[in-house]
Amino acid sequence: MAIPPNYHKKKIRRNKIIKYLIFRTLGNFLILFSLFGVSATFGPAIYFEAKFELAKAFSVHYKVAQTPNVPSELGKIIKEMQKQNATTEKSLFESILSGEREKVLIPVSSEFSVVVPKIGANEKVFPNVDPNNENEYLQVLKNGIAHAKGTAFPGMNGTTYLFAHSTDNFWNVGRYNAVFYLLNKMEKGDEITLFYNGKRFDYVVRDTKIVDPSDTHFIASNIGQGERVILQTCWPPGTAWKRLLVFAVPK
Repeated sequence: MAIPPNYHKKKIRRNKIIKYLIFRTLGNFLILFSLFGVSATFGPAIYFEAKFELAKAFSVHYKVAQTPNVPSELGKIIKEMQKQNATTEKSLFESILSGEREKVLIPVSSEFSVVVPKIGANEKVFPNVDPNNENEYLQVLKNGIAHAKGTAFPGMNGTTYLFAHSTDNFWNVGRYNAVFYLLNKMEKGDEITLFYNGKRFDYVVRDTKIVDPSDTHFIASNIGQGERVILQTCWPPGTAWKRLLVFAVPK
């Protein structure tokens, strides 16, 4: 059987086209995968950053709801405020359109929660979480902030250590770290409010530090040397490279 003219040239050309299509498809897949990785890791950080800058541009600020410091009444009052707020609460965009320039943050829990008005953070705190047990704290950080086991509670003489961070796969960093992404905006004089056992505790930021993940001495420090709060998140946002610490003392 005779081989058609230019058969070998056509075959070589066809093979080149197939290889080109394979490599192009693989390249496109890698590009899409990379874009997914970047968006999954830094997407939450970009979202909260944009939200913060939008509120700043339109002079929208947050404040903690006025609440009585009576343990027997605070929980009931907060629940009533939450019910009323559920039907009237506006999104940031709606507030801007309506000319509303002040948003009230009602604590999510009178049992244990943290409110940071400057960055609009309002989250439940889970007590006595082992910061050395990854399986334990990662489960907690899906739902709120972790209180480091062995550290003081609000109102006690010592350090109340609260953290939100992730050290596992890159696609999970945003899930665990998003709540405290904006802690880098905190400055000396900014306010932090904790609610614990039906009482309100107000603090003011004194300092911020960026430390290595291995530097854990702050968790055990300040025992018996006065009340303070430390908030921790990962740094830079969307990574687990360093730790950003915010130090606050009673107001």
